[in-house]
Amino acid sequence: MTENISPASQLRDEFGEKQALFNTQPAIIQRFFEAQARQIADALIEHRYQLKFTLPDRIVTEIPQIDQPATISVPPQVREQHIGGFKTRLAREDVKEAVRHRLSQLEHSPDPAISTSAGLLRYAAAIHMVHNMLPSGRSVTYRPDEGEDIPTIPTEDLAPESAITQASDAIAEEGKADNGRGDLQVPFVPAARRFYLPQWISFDDNGKLLVGSIKEAEADLASMQRFINILHTASSIAPYMIADDEYQKKRYGMLGQLINQGRALARYKTKEIILTIKERATLGSLNRGLSLSLPYFDDQSLRINTTHFEVIPAGRIMFVPAFVVRAAREEAAKRVQDTRFDPSTRKHLIAELKMLEDAFNTIQ
Repeated sequence: MTENISPASQLRDEFGEKQALFNTQPAIIQRFFEAQARQIADALIEHRYQLKFTLPDRIVTEIPQIDQPATISVPPQVREQHIGGFKTRLAREDVKEAVRHRLSQLEHSPDPAISTSAGLLRYAAAIHMVHNMLPSGRSVTYRPDEGEDIPTIPTEDLAPESAITQASDAIAEEGKADNGRGDLQVPFVPAARRFYLPQWISFDDNGKLLVGSIKEAEADLASMQRFINILHTASSIAPYMIADDEYQKKRYGMLGQLINQGRALARYKTKEIILTIKERATLGSLNRGLSLSLPYFDDQSLRINTTHFEVIPAGRIMFVPAFVVRAAREEAAKRVQDTRFDPSTRKHLIAELKMLEDAFNTIQ
């Protein structure tokens, strides 16, 4: 009777096999793979139009005929690999798909030296992205909000601690420093230190802006999105990377942080929209119509999107707060059954519409 093996178990086995095979390579071959992996990873993350990489001149792999590892040579004519170029640039495409295709071609080669080299190059590139390109953060635990599946709310309450004894909870600022004094440690506020990477936290639990401007908050969000994008790129190149403990730790820590802060940024921008409407209403500049683009954070695309709806049609219609209340309610009613949104995104968007409704429902 054949035992059923789960996909997760298969990925763990494949990851373990690639890791063991890489570790059996001589140190000089490992360093060679790591150097080529950096070139591949940089090209993928920076969306370059072309890429050159090289296979090693020899490799250690299992030889079926002798049933043990042996060092075999890689044919010189296939060592140099070139991907992309003018046509790729003209089509405004990056080399990500072409790299995956080329590595698959090489891995299906009947020559074990070529196929093994390609497989280890794929492994080394993914490992470099996950382990070397991304900073490690704190040990965190999140819980999901009510009615949601993705954990996004930190469970740990931290009291302020000394930045001298807790170096992991502070930023080491680079630049000019007094001789003999070392780096300047800048402690994070407790609200930030509850997350995986506190340096990218822009809002506390109450939505208060912790950084100098909304532009800084947007830059922090972009950094978190890039972090997740690198993880996704690594797993797209080598799907078995999801079995790597470091991959799972970084994905868990950053995904919860990104969604939490993305929603906070969307709510902050919604509050700014509310203030702008009130200011313009006071000045009487909303009597020719009003349409809104309300920001919300999409849990699926992991970015801020906007929903557009009309509050007052164009024309000479005097602004009345009740128009905003009605428009917010109508938009919320549409989104309740909108299958384009996952449940947590829908809940977040409807909460923002309720925020908009409440802001004008109390205005007489």
